Amino acid sequence: MFVLFGSYRTIGPNGLIVTNVNGKVCTGRRLELETMAGGDVDPIVEDVIQSMERSAEVYGLSRSAGRVYGVLYFSDGPLTIGELVDRTGYAKSTISNVTRQLARIGMIRRLSSAGGGRKVQFKAETNVWFILQDVFQQYVAREMQASLRTFDRAERRLEESDGDDPEVAERITTLKETYEDLQQLVELTSTLSTEELLRAVEAADDQN
Repeated sequence: MFVLFGSYRTIGPNGLIVTNVNGKVCTGRRLELETMAGGDVDPIVEDVIQSMERSAEVYGLSRSAGRVYGVLYFSDGPLTIGELVDRTGYAKSTISNVTRQLARIGMIRRLSSAGGGRKVQFKAETNVWFILQDVFQQYVAREMQASLRTFDRAERRLEESDGDDPEVAERITTLKETYEDLQQLVELTSTLSTEELLRAVEAADDQN
């Protein structure tokens, strides 16, 4: 337990900091919302940040990654690791791991502190389309390529084997063709802006 400005904090379950301010107990995430809203919890911001937590899990990230990105997204300026600890309630080690991961996939940017100080600050990338393109390039496209290589190997092994099964071969071929179509879609999504992609979709609809 430690004391800060008349309040005291303890480490609760899952490394989440629990703060008692004048007899009022709240977790780090509620404390962050109260700080952002001048003392009143903003349910709209909280709903959006919770949605970011759920989205993070869908994309294979932790809920804490979604929370940290949400806090940075709604922050008026860059935040240090210490400030993120205070505003999210997560332990410093968690924040360090999460910011490293988010910076690696382009969701946040690492900045030098103002005045040339040694403290590192983080800022959210607010262009969500850019983030999605980066995820497609780094993860989805790479997984597609790995899967297509697996299908190619499977087809060769079926051709070389004595016990060739036409039904299995047909299913693998269908799967491969589907992935090839998806790969083209991923490539378009990774290289075109939203406006260009929408125009391409509209043009395809007109042709049909």
